[in-house]
Amino acid sequence: MSSNPKSRRQFLQTAAGAITAPFILPSRVWSAETAPNSRINLGFIGMGKMNSGHLGNFLGRESVQVVAVCDVDTNRRENAKKKVEETYGKKAGSDYKGCSAYNDFQELLARKDIDAVVIATPDHWHAYIGIAAVKAGKDVYGEKPLTHNVHEALTLTKAVRDSGRIFQTGSQQRSNNQEFRIAAELVRNGVLGEIKTITTSFGDPAGVYNLGEEAMEPGLDWDRWCGPGPLKPYNSILSPRGVHNHFPAWRMTREFGGGMITDWGAHHIDIAQWALGVDDSGPVEVRSPGADKKRGAQLVYSNGVVLTHNDGKGVSIYGTEGEVHVNRGKFEFILGGKTIHKFWDKNEDKGTSLDREVILTEREYLKDAKVKLYVSKNHHDDWLNSIQTRERPICDVAIGATSAISCHLMNMAYWNDASFKWNPTERTFAEGGDPKWLTREYRGNWVV
Repeated sequence: MSSNPKSRRQFLQTAAGAITAPFILPSRVWSAETAPNSRINLGFIGMGKMNSGHLGNFLGRESVQVVAVCDVDTNRRENAKKKVEETYGKKAGSDYKGCSAYNDFQELLARKDIDAVVIATPDHWHAYIGIAAVKAGKDVYGEKPLTHNVHEALTLTKAVRDSGRIFQTGSQQRSNNQEFRIAAELVRNGVLGEIKTITTSFGDPAGVYNLGEEAMEPGLDWDRWCGPGPLKPYNSILSPRGVHNHFPAWRMTREFGGGMITDWGAHHIDIAQWALGVDDSGPVEVRSPGADKKRGAQLVYSNGVVLTHNDGKGVSIYGTEGEVHVNRGKFEFILGGKTIHKFWDKNEDKGTSLDREVILTEREYLKDAKVKLYVSKNHHDDWLNSIQTRERPICDVAIGATSAISCHLMNMAYWNDASFKWNPTERTFAEGGDPKWLTREYRGNWVV
């Protein structure tokens, strides 16, 4: 992995000690149980809507201190810096100037005082920055989908393993929503009988870039925003002007993202594969629904289960004895054709709650379960705990890679109207397919 010469010079300069040590808040600001030298120093890379949410969460935690933010847009990075300093200043009861703001992520990664980073850039940057981070000795919370393509998923996983760092993929449905874990345990423990089919519902695959050129946003390093991807004409749909509060549509251009297949698909396919117990493998066959279709692509697993992308309830798993439907805040368990527990619509399912229906399902049908899945109540807590214990988190990089690869395979079926066989052990085509689909052409020296 290499970078451009200017960035390399900046990286070496900062590595040589050009960065001043951060201002550490006095210990009285935190509880007595949190000594200053036990806090984890965090850096944030990519300060759009997603990382704005992460930042707000971590700023409320006494176990960490945010010391740096990075974004190629001046407005976004300065806004994030201001948010950090105002929060800590209010907490300290004094003026606070201890958060640095960077345009170049390599300068942030060069700081020896930073222990871990949270990466929430557009997808095409995930792998490059993730690899650079673990090589710099940082633990990482990296947004899903793990990478932009299959090659990057494998390369990043190897880099994490070689470095010994902790890497949590941002697939928070495994932690923050117990309904998904219970649904997966129903499957794993045979409550639904033999699983036959799964339907996962989310939006369209991404299309090719077709946006017109707009006047450049002042203070935006557009060349660096495009990075490993092609240098396309600037359009505010990709990188909105100023600070924004929505998810930009760069994800709907295949040059920079994978559409809803890698956006919501990375969540729902992840849950389906958790339920099937294939976190370390994946599908063996991929089926195209036909040219120009936006629904109907299928992933086939070695046990014969067919997962179909279609409109539906989120994740729907059908077995010979019953079925379970699950989405965020929604759960329905059916056995023998009869609804056993359900909370799907607060207006229709009055007199109960999601927690009640899920807890009753667990008590009644999983009391003596032989398979109990990893319990994590908060994805950020799980990551921070892993940093302390050095044990892998609930959505370790390898799990994130398996989920992302399955999404990439589904996109291949859509983009190329292709059906093919896949080797989930070797992570390569077994029959059909084109090796060129596994990677991309990288621009300049931003090569993974």
